Amino acid sequence: MVRKKGIPVRNLRNNTLQILTARVESLEREERERIRATEGNQQRQNNNNNNNNNNNININNYIIIINNNNGKRVRPKRHVCHVCDKAFAAPSALDTHMLVHNGLKPFKCHVCDYACTTSFGLTAHLRVHSGEKPFKCHVCEKAFTQSGHLTNHLRVHSGEKPFKCHVCEKAFTSSGNLTTHLRVHSGEKPFKCHVCEKAFSESGHLTKHLRVHSGEKPYKCHVCEKAFSESGSLTTHLRVHSGEKPYKCHVCERAFSDSSDLTKHLRLHSGEKPYKCHVCDEAFAQSNNLTTHLRVHSGEKPYKCHVCEHAFTTSGNLKRHVNTRHK
Repeated sequence: MVRKKGIPVRNLRNNTLQILTARVESLEREERERIRATEGNQQRQNNNNNNNNNNNININNYIIIINNNNGKRVRPKRHVCHVCDKAFAAPSALDTHMLVHNGLKPFKCHVCDYACTTSFGLTAHLRVHSGEKPFKCHVCEKAFTQSGHLTNHLRVHSGEKPFKCHVCEKAFTSSGNLTTHLRVHSGEKPFKCHVCEKAFSESGHLTKHLRVHSGEKPYKCHVCEKAFSESGSLTTHLRVHSGEKPYKCHVCERAFSDSSDLTKHLRLHSGEKPYKCHVCDEAFAQSNNLTTHLRVHSGEKPYKCHVCEHAFTTSGNLKRHVNTRHK
């Protein structure tokens, strides 16, 4: 069937953006002509407005890509999640998003037990095993397995921290870091170990913790064969061999091999103590110090002596006990 303007509806999905744009422009001209022709007659104007709305519905049924005011091509987001109201341009994107809510992770790694919701996520994960890091920093040439990781890393050089905490005003280079930080204030730890029921604020921390039970150390140094349970630990370890210290303090120019060590060091200059106890309001510069402190209130002593069963709040106290009592 051929419409008045000569555009075959049945072939719209195969037509180019130019044809689709021509159809939109044609409908816009018809709308202007209709408004001029019906000026002064409210009833006819309302009828034509209704027709215009119907035309818009028909257009949206067919247009794959349209132009916004900036000249960029954007997709209309008509597929809405009934759980969180997030909208998507394609039904397949909504289907993938729904996996977040139902907990399904259909894409599984053939090397380890890692699973994720998207094929893209699995492809990125496989680079952990292959060692491929195609995304390189133009400043320090550090390489990453994912483009998003490179984007976040570049903020280390630029100093940009666009994601701010509404509670304490602390700023972060990535939205994920902000989400994790907010759990410091809420105390939320949604990720629980099925072996010992220890809880974590990040899924990655749970994954690493599970290797304590399994003894798995999949990341091996090609120089000295030392193995690690975390890829980041291997990356940092390799700097022992290379002597690389890419993270420099802008105040005293002290250099570090790990970005987290630089972050902690900077608090010596700023006096910042972002980790506060919700019981007594004591503040700490490092999150692990807060974790240890909270055991004062809870009475938890997770580090037990294998000789006398005496228990301690920190691993350091356990080591001192063993060295002084059981040597």
